[in-house]
Amino acid sequence: MTVGIVGLGLIGGSFAKAYSEHDEHRVYAYDINEQVMNDAYHMKIMEDELNESSIPSCDLILLALYPQASIDYLKANAKFISSHTMVIDCCGVKEYVCKECYPIAKEYGFTFVGGHPMAGRHFSGLEYSMKTMYNGASMVLVPEDLADEATIAKAKKLLSPIKFGKFTICDARRHDAMIAFTSQMAHVVSNAYVKSPTAKNHDGFSAGSYKDLTRVAWLNENMWTELFLENKECLLEELTYFINSLNEYKTAMENDDADTLKALLAEGKKCKEEIDGISE
Repeated sequence: MTVGIVGLGLIGGSFAKAYSEHDEHRVYAYDINEQVMNDAYHMKIMEDELNESSIPSCDLILLALYPQASIDYLKANAKFISSHTMVIDCCGVKEYVCKECYPIAKEYGFTFVGGHPMAGRHFSGLEYSMKTMYNGASMVLVPEDLADEATIAKAKKLLSPIKFGKFTICDARRHDAMIAFTSQMAHVVSNAYVKSPTAKNHDGFSAGSYKDLTRVAWLNENMWTELFLENKECLLEELTYFINSLNEYKTAMENDDADTLKALLAEGKKCKEEIDGISE
């Protein structure tokens, strides 16, 4: 197949490396950074530039950009996309992106499916991309019509060389609600946690729990600001619930209320057991 990739950072670069491993696939790519493009050429993970001449030949186009940039790219280049082409974005929010992109695809006669590969690394950029990054990972697909089995099957086939371990099919609202909890909340909490003055003196006093909780505090503030604000309704709902829960622990400790504190801790333990399927 012929694959077009827009954006050669960690996400797009990993797709490019995975597809280019197979001689039967041709990869065209574009990145706003010319040096990144040159690096991709030298790595032999792209055959040529993705532009108005090569876009029409693509069977699949992956938008590996920030949400607004993905929308802007699609608006600017929709007229070059063929009717047989499927476009899948890789953004961390779906309601906003899909709402904008479904009508563009309908107007120009190609297919757009929302997507979100559930894999990543601590650092960003082409130099950190890996051809195996998505092996075994889940890929979320958000088709305009959840009952459109043909479109879903086509998306899975086009993505089959990437070796995803699972495809999760859902609507945009459910995706954003789940991601607010599983990803965005974790980044907010971790980022806020390390602001304690005590963090500067953690050396010699920290082990696995500190590392687990602070791993995602180091983040790309530009990207995450955009993601948080575009999904603020879902994220604020989760934040409100979390803050209220924290206040219950705080109040119990302020009142030396051992019974309530013990009950809160036992409740949290039970929730974890149920989530993980653990039974005593």
